[in-house]
Amino acid sequence: MNPRLHPRLLHLLAGLLLAGLTLLLGKVQAAGQGPGHEQPDLVLRGELDGRDHQTYRMLPFEVPAGTNRVTVQFDYSGHDDERTTIDLGLLGPDGFHGQDGFRGWTGGSKKLFTVAVSDATPSFLPGAIRAGRWTLLLGIPNIRKHSRSHYTANIWFGRPDDPAWEPAVLNPPLRREARWYRGDLHMHDAHSDASCAAQSGQRVPCPLFLTAEAAARQRLDFIAITDHNTVSQANAMRELQPYFDRLLLIPGREITTFSGHANLFGTNAPVDFRIDGRQVKDWNALLRQIAPLQGLLSINHPVRPSGETCMGCGWTATPPIDMTQVQAIEIVNDSDAGTVLSGVPFWEQQLAQGYRPTGIGGSDNHDASLTVAKPGSSQVGRPATVVHAAELSMPAILAGIRAGHVFVDVEGSRDRLLELEARSGDQRATMGDALHAAAGARIRFEVHAVGVGGKRLVVLLDGKPFKPTVDAAIGSADQRIDFDWTSDGRMHWLRAEVRDDAGQPLLLGNPVYLNPMRR
Repeated sequence: MNPRLHPRLLHLLAGLLLAGLTLLLGKVQAAGQGPGHEQPDLVLRGELDGRDHQTYRMLPFEVPAGTNRVTVQFDYSGHDDERTTIDLGLLGPDGFHGQDGFRGWTGGSKKLFTVAVSDATPSFLPGAIRAGRWTLLLGIPNIRKHSRSHYTANIWFGRPDDPAWEPAVLNPPLRREARWYRGDLHMHDAHSDASCAAQSGQRVPCPLFLTAEAAARQRLDFIAITDHNTVSQANAMRELQPYFDRLLLIPGREITTFSGHANLFGTNAPVDFRIDGRQVKDWNALLRQIAPLQGLLSINHPVRPSGETCMGCGWTATPPIDMTQVQAIEIVNDSDAGTVLSGVPFWEQQLAQGYRPTGIGGSDNHDASLTVAKPGSSQVGRPATVVHAAELSMPAILAGIRAGHVFVDVEGSRDRLLELEARSGDQRATMGDALHAAAGARIRFEVHAVGVGGKRLVVLLDGKPFKPTVDAAIGSADQRIDFDWTSDGRMHWLRAEVRDDAGQPLLLGNPVYLNPMRR
């Protein structure tokens, strides 16, 4: 190296060389890691000293082809004891110039940020992620003359088929406790056709913040925002989630076609929904498209009339959809429980054929300001889908739904509970689980009902009233009711409901599956 080079230039060249070495090291470390790996794909490490005071350091790194998200976690030493301060920014391949250049600046406010096609951490811009050389920009407003600071930047590269909870560092659980969690799985806002009264009283598109605020007032644990055929709401959700740190926001969309609607949860990847026999042949072709995305699909309000009043609202898929690829059915939408529009009969038809979709509910709310339900739009959280999950996180809630560990609280209460357990020999099963019992084996069932004293328990075997508990009174606020059944060795399903004095459902449980043919 030329000894006559200015010391400052030598220092800059040394920093760039170090960044290049750590980039190479990170690539070696990341070899063999696929999507969803919790370890970063790339690690950049380096050192700053007093000569970096009030300067900028450029840390270049290569973004591989096929990337749709860049996530950076940054930390450094000296910020507590020596008052070292490092600000962060991100530049795309065009640097400060061009269409894909400056992507945002945190100042010193964030140690973790993400930039994706659909969403970005506030202070950053979502948009296309071009392959090529990107730059992490460090601004150093303060580092003392004799101080040294060691920094580490962990970088993840997302892929289009990653589920929305990856990388895990972006989406830590809100609660680490196995329990029942209450939520609303069908909601709309300004990103589709929801409207509410503005300050002037005029109807305007309803901001997403009001939906989250209404859910928090209802003390819900999670909500899914399911706007029609779009995930544009994902960016607003990225902004709101840190504020609503007791309310899990699950990205979704309502796939809205001329032959039916279905909610897709847990992915922001683009989906071609144009089922017209040409663009997308049929629903089964659409299912093949979304299968790699690791999302969860629920058929919505399947018994709605369809036509000019509500095009595609009823389920009229032709040819019939492959039900092995459907994880859930919306058995309660808005206030349709116990009416001719209820999704329960459609659901039970699938159960009778040996399929095991989970019965869920959703308000289909289109006006978050409502405090009293009105025709066409119910309140947020009414009904509530109650899920037993290992923790309050997106993967855990979706896993609980897949497993069928779910009941629907029609009135969206805050404390009602319905549990069903079956035991035979050393086997134990709860709602959504399977239990195998040979002919002649005795199965012991127990229903646990909370908050519905004075109401009535109804047990259904294959959709028909099960004796002797066809109409059992629930005498207390917290009651357990036991009964036995002798297996005939054949396939059945048994589930419980709680109904009011008029026979209207209040709580609808998912089945325990007896000797099932399918998963």
